[in-house]
Amino acid sequence: MTFASSHRSVLQALLAGTALFFSSSALALAQETPPGSAPTGEAPPPAEPSTPVPAAALPPPEEEKKDKPWYETLRLRGYTQVRYNRLPSFRVNDSLINEQGDRFLGKDTGFGIRRARLVISGDVHPHVSVYLQPDFASVIGDQYNVTLMRDWYADIFVDTAKEFRFRVGQSKVPFGFENLQSSQNRLALDRNDAINSALKDERDLGVFFYWAPAHIRERFQFLVDSGLKGSGDYGVVGLGVYNGQTANRAERNNSPHAVARVTWPFLFGSQYVEVGAGGYYGRFNLGASPRDEAAYALARGPNLVDARAIVSLMIYPQPLGFLAEYNLGRGPSLGSGPDEALRIDSRDLQGGYAQLMYKLDGVVGVSLIPYVRGTLYQGGKKFETNAPRYDVRELELGAEWQPWKALELTAAYVIADRTSSRYPYEQEQGHVTRLQLQFNY
Repeated sequence: MTFASSHRSVLQALLAGTALFFSSSALALAQETPPGSAPTGEAPPPAEPSTPVPAAALPPPEEEKKDKPWYETLRLRGYTQVRYNRLPSFRVNDSLINEQGDRFLGKDTGFGIRRARLVISGDVHPHVSVYLQPDFASVIGDQYNVTLMRDWYADIFVDTAKEFRFRVGQSKVPFGFENLQSSQNRLALDRNDAINSALKDERDLGVFFYWAPAHIRERFQFLVDSGLKGSGDYGVVGLGVYNGQTANRAERNNSPHAVARVTWPFLFGSQYVEVGAGGYYGRFNLGASPRDEAAYALARGPNLVDARAIVSLMIYPQPLGFLAEYNLGRGPSLGSGPDEALRIDSRDLQGGYAQLMYKLDGVVGVSLIPYVRGTLYQGGKKFETNAPRYDVRELELGAEWQPWKALELTAAYVIADRTSSRYPYEQEQGHVTRLQLQFNY
């Protein structure tokens, strides 16, 4: 063998060994690398395009498969009003009282809780919602801070858009604007005598039908939520029948009252305006109660005609606002003069009020609204003993300051000439300076 041939043999052997080494390494690497992945040092192969699964196609979590229990749909809110009426005034008269409006007027009074409300409301079904409101500061006789039912009703919606509904239970009777306006939103400390004499506590037990287009229902809600002092959603059209003896009292004559109301809120330029009209008719049952030697008597039996008609105008404060209502009709009342002063009969009544207000936003806190309201009323109050005939002339000047959404302070000065609700129903004149702190929750 020559030198060249021997070197060629060695070179071939080395090449064969190198090939064998690399083939063995590749086999070992192939056995350790998972299928579909790239060996170290090489770029991974492109992933296959995948289509994302829509969220709607995913199965819901187990807890969302079941409907919420009805009690989890309820909401809780409320407000409380604390008053003090004994501040100095120019003409104090402790005999000037208003038991329908404020039991804390008169002598020997101090701080008082005018209202303490809790509202429980919510949708318990797509076609049924409930509204429950007790008051923990009602007055029965000489007992104060008594719990009493104010509202307890269900709204039953006929259609899915919730434009048509029946309200069944004890609720506000759709008569007027201020009667329907919540005391949480109202400027004046108490409702006026002229309209509120129609319905004690504004409520009664019955069935009411309401209709309003969806966009008007939204407008009703906006007029309340925006602080513009709206009355709430009682429909564009409201119809109903109710007992007629006022709230928390049983029917006494098997003759229900009937009520009807129409109202329409609209934009006049940039100002919201609402006009309305309505009325009710029924018979009210009351009894005569002799006092001392005064033999009060019913002229023609206990079931007396009780009927009224009303017109309303509200120009919402943006920033200047105006509210006025006037009603007239017939209702149970004592007469006047020597021949009729002891006889209770259905007699003519009339009266109303007008209120001017100005809303200042963001000046000091959330809002400041000064206002002035004048009230005139001549007529009876059917739910008071012997239905005394009232002659009311009242002027109230005040301002509501809301530093925060949760707190409101109202100061008012009242100049009044009004009939006393206590026997012998004399006319009284005087002034009252009043403060009210309201906290909302």
